[in-house]
Amino acid sequence: MSSNGHRQFVKYTFYKLDPAWRRLPPERRAQDKAEFAAVVSEIASSMTTRTYSTVGMRGDADLLVWQATDTLEQVQDAATRVHSTALGGYLDTPHSFLAMTRVSHYVDDHRHEGQEGRTIEVKPSDNAKYFFVYPFLKTREWYLLKPEERQAMMTDHFKIGHKYPSVKINTSYSFGIDDQEFMVAFESDSPSDFLQLVEELRGVPGSLYTLRDTPIITCIRMSIEDALDSLGG
Repeated sequence: MSSNGHRQFVKYTFYKLDPAWRRLPPERRAQDKAEFAAVVSEIASSMTTRTYSTVGMRGDADLLVWQATDTLEQVQDAATRVHSTALGGYLDTPHSFLAMTRVSHYVDDHRHEGQEGRTIEVKPSDNAKYFFVYPFLKTREWYLLKPEERQAMMTDHFKIGHKYPSVKINTSYSFGIDDQEFMVAFESDSPSDFLQLVEELRGVPGSLYTLRDTPIITCIRMSIEDALDSLGG
């Protein structure tokens, strides 16, 4: 076992619906939704799974499935099962992000929920209504700074974060396994608080070392049944 202890894989899969599906007969659409929902619910029995609608929030995505599990094979099996449904034949994947959990190098006395001790597991909030997700990359200059300089700037981030207790952060790490370096996801019941948090973070020195933090995708948590109904048709 590595020095980082047990980790989980974290997967963010965004789906975009082919409008041709909405022109299918109503009974066919109902059947497709029931099949898809049953598959996602069965997957959720063996791995952490949350579903969200992005309808009306984005033009390039309609549905998010957020998952956490122990092996890449489980991630792949879940995707295969989704793609094998009738509705899966009408879904594209405009955004797909893979990451892993670990304890942050910068936490010190600051602790994120779910990052205590040696076991690091994704622990989604039970009731948070909104979800804000984006990939994140630092500049190479960031990694050449002295550790104490980076720690000081991250401590500034933590201090600002503490001002917004309604916003819970979920950070995972993608070095070497996907294009981004981090996946950052925030759960909250208040989009206003999240907007203010992000705006305030723009004013700290550490923001100078941000290379990319887009696309930023706003999601609304729903049951898989309600998320499918939001697709229309």
